[in-house]
Amino acid sequence: MRSAISTQEDEREMTKIGIVWNPTKVAEQELRAAVEASFGDDTEVMWWETRAEDPGRAMAAEAVLAGCETVIAVGGDGTVRTVAEVVSSAAGQGKGTPTLGIVPQGTGNLLARNLGIPLGDMQKALAVIAAGETRRIDMGWVRADQQDEETGFLVMIGFGLDAHMLAETDDDLKDKAGWLAYVEAMGRAVTAAETVEFDLTVDGGDLERATGHTLLIGNCGMIQGGVTLLPDAEPDDGRLDLLLVSAENALEWMQTVRSVVWDNGLRRILGGAGDAVSTDSARHLTAETVSVSLDVPVPFEIDGEEAGEVSTLEVRIQPGAVPVHC
Repeated sequence: MRSAISTQEDEREMTKIGIVWNPTKVAEQELRAAVEASFGDDTEVMWWETRAEDPGRAMAAEAVLAGCETVIAVGGDGTVRTVAEVVSSAAGQGKGTPTLGIVPQGTGNLLARNLGIPLGDMQKALAVIAAGETRRIDMGWVRADQQDEETGFLVMIGFGLDAHMLAETDDDLKDKAGWLAYVEAMGRAVTAAETVEFDLTVDGGDLERATGHTLLIGNCGMIQGGVTLLPDAEPDDGRLDLLLVSAENALEWMQTVRSVVWDNGLRRILGGAGDAVSTDSARHLTAETVSVSLDVPVPFEIDGEEAGEVSTLEVRIQPGAVPVHC
């Protein structure tokens, strides 16, 4: 691997990669050693460290301008999402679109889980990048409360029970019990979730007045513990998948738990895959665009991270926007 300045002839022959890394997630010495062991002398490596005020946007933009063919995000889902936004925008700015590499170092690592990228082992994750296999995945975009700029997402956005459930789930129990941890957390989260009313429009169709605890809109369906909340979601199908949960009594909550855990979870894992099963209290939809207008502001999350409160959402999918090594 080479980091020194090369002659123009050498530069034309070398592969250039950029590392955008979060110093709060990984030790620099360990990362540099893993990168050194993963790439050969025909690879020039450039380094950018994220900062508290910038999770990687300016750094990824510099990597694109520098001509990096691969931009590797080393960190959690926030770092990965920010770098992916820049990568997906590169072609629209008249630049070649680099490939995104992911070295998951966060808590959730949601995109890496959905794409089968190795977790907990930098060397294995870098080996996937070095192998060069690429898959183009979709990028979701959301504009909250009519803001000037959209925010990208790769896994899912939403409000309601999902945010409570993720917050209530014990990390140690997730590692040990997987699905059972979320069942236990769902029971505790139910008491925290509040029903809200909102207007929902799918693909520019008729406005629907909806009531529910939770609305999830996703590009991928799996969260921690192997739990799949959006069983039909595929990261490269050019569609958004939705889950609306509206359970109000014990029977409906039992139906919802069954739908999530068995009908759309374990049953599919055991070989009964099919279309997502909806119930009266847990509806599954699919769309390319979604508009939401809430009666009152609610806490909102993007790829498992808190994003403040929102009253309106405009959501769209950008098919095949991000080439990823996976």
